[in-house]
Amino acid sequence: MQGEQEVFFQCPFCGETISMVFELYYGEQTYIEDCQVCCRPIQITYSSDGEQIDLKKIEQT
Repeated sequence: MQGEQEVFFQCPFCGETISMVFELYYGEQTYIEDCQVCCRPIQITYSSDGEQIDLKKIEQT
């Protein structure tokens, strides 16, 4: 199944709970996205089995 999933997590800078939409695909991906609250860059590593998102690492950049 291909598609998207919204995931909620805490920003490593400001501690606010934010959400991002991730694409469901097979494999692992790392990318940088700005926090919706404090606008600081967050590096996110996640993997997917095509149906579920698994956040591996959320860190400051």
